[in-house]
Amino acid sequence: MKEIQFENAKFLPEVVKMLNEGHTVTLRLKGFSMRPFLEDNRDKALLKKVNVPKVGDPVLAEISPGHFVLHRIIAMSQDEVVLRGDGNLNAETCRTQDIVGAVEGFYRKGRNTLDRTDGRKWRLYSFLWTRLYPIRRYLLAFYRRIWLRFFKPI
Repeated sequence: MKEIQFENAKFLPEVVKMLNEGHTVTLRLKGFSMRPFLEDNRDKALLKKVNVPKVGDPVLAEISPGHFVLHRIIAMSQDEVVLRGDGNLNAETCRTQDIVGAVEGFYRKGRNTLDRTDGRKWRLYSFLWTRLYPIRRYLLAFYRRIWLRFFKPI
């Protein structure tokens, strides 16, 4: 299989079009916002068209024109959605209609098996990690400064 890389600003609008047509899309992740469990240029996300987003779901959203993020929903109100990447300390907001895709699962560490977001493993990870938010700053610092020096991601 041949892999081609494009700039997000050019590529992601095409992904949105495919999702709206009912296709699923597998994207290689870029960035560090979903650390420590998802790594830049290593892991992939399987996206589908979003049905009814809910708190805790990882989604692809357009937070400003041409600027897309893959983050977890941490709060929702009437029309506003609050997002935060697992590796981020700050939240970002968008409108409900700006959520363009839902993550069905992740291909992690070069594996060919999908870690489904509705599976027990992901739900347990999500439950624990989201509740560690008050000390996440320290856990992420440990991960970046110590863990990655000794255990490089695959």
